[in-house]
Amino acid sequence: MPSDARPETGFPLFDKREPSPTLGIAVVDAIVDVIVSGAVQPGDLLPPEGMLAERFGVSRTVIRESVKRIEEKGLVTIARGRGTSVRPTSSWNILDQVVLTSLIKHDDSLGVLDELSVVRAQLESVMAADAAVRRSDLQLKELEGHLQRMRDSSHDDEAFRDADAAFHVAVMSFSGNRLAESIARTLFERARANDRFRGVDSRESIRTTLAEHEAVFAAITAGSADEAHENMNRHILDAWQRRRIPTSAPSDRGTPAAD
Repeated sequence: MPSDARPETGFPLFDKREPSPTLGIAVVDAIVDVIVSGAVQPGDLLPPEGMLAERFGVSRTVIRESVKRIEEKGLVTIARGRGTSVRPTSSWNILDQVVLTSLIKHDDSLGVLDELSVVRAQLESVMAADAAVRRSDLQLKELEGHLQRMRDSSHDDEAFRDADAAFHVAVMSFSGNRLAESIARTLFERARANDRFRGVDSRESIRTTLAEHEAVFAAITAGSADEAHENMNRHILDAWQRRRIPTSAPSDRGTPAAD
C-alpha cells in the first residue's frame, strides 16, 4: 500500500523493497491496486521508470515489462515521449485476475460482486437450459455423481465446495456453449478465490443450496430447458444473497458458504 505521495506527480509511493525474483509480479499488483483504488485518476501520469525502479528495488527493465503487462490489462497507455497515463475504467479488462481481485478488494458496497453474480446467473442459466436439451445419459451420470458428493459432504465444508463447483463446471461443459462457458468459468473461478465472495453461511443455507442443486439436476434430467434455466438463475442469485447478508443465528456463523 502507498505510504506517501510525490507532489510533482500525485502518484502514491511505496516502501522501498529489496530485489526479489518475484518482485515483477509484486510491482504489477501494487500499481494495479493503486489505480483501481482511485488513488490516481484517469489521465494521471505514472512516475518515471527511474523513480519506480528505485522505490521497488528493481531494474528499469523490470519496471518497463511490468508497466507493459499493466497496459495489456487496459489500465494504462504508454506513449513515447509523453509518459504512461491511466486509462478510464471503461477500458479495463475486468475479467483479468489481478484487476478483478483489486476491484473486489476496494468495493466496500460489494457492488462488483453483485454485478458478477447477476452476469454469472444469466450465463449459467442459459447453459443449464442448453444442457437439459443436449445432455447424454453418461453426462447425467457424471452430474449425479457430483450431486451425490455434495450430499455425502454436507458436513465437510471444503469437500462440499469442491463438489458444488464441479457440478457447475459440468453443467457448463454439457451445454456445448464454449464462449459462455469460458466467460462464466472465468467469473466463477475469480470469485471463488476471493473471501468476500465465499462469505459465511449457516448449515441451513448449506441444505438449501443442496436442494437448489437437486432442482437443477431434476430439470436437466427431465429435459426441461425452461425449468433448468429458472432453477439455475434463482439458485445463483439466492445463494449470493445468503452469503452476502450475515445470518441472524450466531451459533451458525463461521461455516464457509457454498455456491
